[in-house]
Amino acid sequence: MVLSNLDLSNNLLSSELPDCWMYFDKLSILSLENNNLTGKLSASIGALKKLQALHLRNNNFSGELPMSLQNCTSLVLLDVAYNSFTGYLPQRIGNNLTNLGILSLRSNSFSGILDLSHNHFSGKIPRCIYNLTAMTSTADLLPDILYQYDFSVLVTYFDSEFVMWKGKDQIFRNYLGQVKFIHMSNDMLEGGIPEGISSLIGLVSLDLSSNKLNGSITPKIGLLTALELLDLSSNNLSGAIPATFANLNFLGMLNLSYNHLSGRIPTGTLLQGFDASAYMGNPGLCGAPLAICPGDEPPSNNTWNGNDDVAQQDVNDHNDDIFPGLYISVVLGFIIGFWGVCGTLVIKRSWRHAFFRTLDYMRDRVYVMIHRR
Repeated sequence: MVLSNLDLSNNLLSSELPDCWMYFDKLSILSLENNNLTGKLSASIGALKKLQALHLRNNNFSGELPMSLQNCTSLVLLDVAYNSFTGYLPQRIGNNLTNLGILSLRSNSFSGILDLSHNHFSGKIPRCIYNLTAMTSTADLLPDILYQYDFSVLVTYFDSEFVMWKGKDQIFRNYLGQVKFIHMSNDMLEGGIPEGISSLIGLVSLDLSSNKLNGSITPKIGLLTALELLDLSSNNLSGAIPATFANLNFLGMLNLSYNHLSGRIPTGTLLQGFDASAYMGNPGLCGAPLAICPGDEPPSNNTWNGNDDVAQQDVNDHNDDIFPGLYISVVLGFIIGFWGVCGTLVIKRSWRHAFFRTLDYMRDRVYVMIHRR
């Protein structure tokens, strides 16, 4: 077959997929999302060596992803979210799929070393996370998806993808290659946040919430200056909030709640602009927008004593002495200044003539300048 783009999404298709993908070796885009398809994904899917975009989102697929999927080395986008897939990811999927820019495994039942939100993976976040090279730059590094049209012409395919953004599944079309998210929430990840994550300076959103992460928050997160969303809530993180958070100038959503953080929230930064709910559940935290830290209490209004009253009376008496003298000085200054100039012009005829000659000269100069224009 010469078919290169097959889109059967958003229908009422059901039952299992036939095991016949070896006959579609020219296929570049396969979209089957939003149907009622069931069963396992057949091993013949690995025959699609030219496949660049695979959309299986929101069906009822089950079983493990076939090992042959690692043979689809041209894949740029792989979306199997909202299914019932189980088991481990193919071990070589990270090594073989070198063009992969978008991977969505959300809301399945995968298990093993690593997961991307709402699965059952456990273990630590790999220290080699810095190898996600597409996220080490703010530039669009997503390879173009091309498919053959009319047997000879290659056409660019502009894909779209649903991404969980601020609690909602939102679709992104334009600038998809600049949408650089890591969402690993609602799993059983443990250990610390690897410092290598600081290399992913293109990250726009980082969600590691609802896991079992512990240790302190690495100050190197402050290097992720493109971050707009950071959610580390509901973990076991401890220590202080790094002062480097002041570098996250684009941060519009922050959630550090329900950890074991302590100390003062860094001041003089945008951190005071977030609601107190972003920090709740950390009894050791203090400072705006939470309660003030010990030792920062301002003087209370009811702590005045007798000495304070005497001091206040001295201030009032001092003011009473100053103001009459000030009024007299202003009046005398006006009288002396006014009559020092005007009185001299009245008494001294030569000065008076010189003054009016100067006025006439200035008037003539202004008149000539205006008429020259």
